[in-house]
Amino acid sequence: MQKKSVLIVDDDDDIRNLLCYNLEKNGFHVETAVNGKECLSKLKSKKPNLILLDVMMPEMDGLEVCEQIKSEKENADILICFLTARGEDYSQIAALEAGGDDYVTKPIKPKVLLSRINAILRRTEGKVDSTANGVRIDHDKYIVHKNGEELLFPKKEFELLSLLMSKPDHVFRRNEILDSVWGSDIIVGDRTIDVHIRKLRRKLGEEQISTVKGIGYKYNSK
Repeated sequence: MQKKSVLIVDDDDDIRNLLCYNLEKNGFHVETAVNGKECLSKLKSKKPNLILLDVMMPEMDGLEVCEQIKSEKENADILICFLTARGEDYSQIAALEAGGDDYVTKPIKPKVLLSRINAILRRTEGKVDSTANGVRIDHDKYIVHKNGEELLFPKKEFELLSLLMSKPDHVFRRNEILDSVWGSDIIVGDRTIDVHIRKLRRKLGEEQISTVKGIGYKYNSK
């Protein structure tokens, strides 16, 4: 079985060494980068399954790096977990809205980090392609097709669309969406869901996704 690969991006030598030691001990292939520019350079030659990305770094902060990574279609399937010393809700929301899949606050507990990494990886396995109302999702390539045209979706938008299209015309409650797309141990508000729904509608058309007031959202089969 091929090892899952992780790229650690942090300007703190001690944190990089600590994470590298614990991840390698638990069967991961690990590479490191000391800043955002080195991270982007390494992605040109090899793409990891997951990036552990520090938020506060000189020159390019983690949010900028994440946005740049997610703007490239070939990077759509790379998972990003932020490492942050800031625990405020607005900081966490900003990290997730930048395209991150999860975040871990510092100081880092290796066992907690390993649990979060494994949970992120499990959420993306075993997906089945979906087709409805002129839209098709290719989970292997992380591509969305609408009437034959390829559309670029950041990770969270892709996962949200995938969830909604898994059961066309089924109303997904907000708590279902949060648990499935962001995980039950991540604190995000209704605004985060609304922002992502608005982005999906902008790309696919307002008629594709309906709001069921006071309950949640559904993807329309027709």
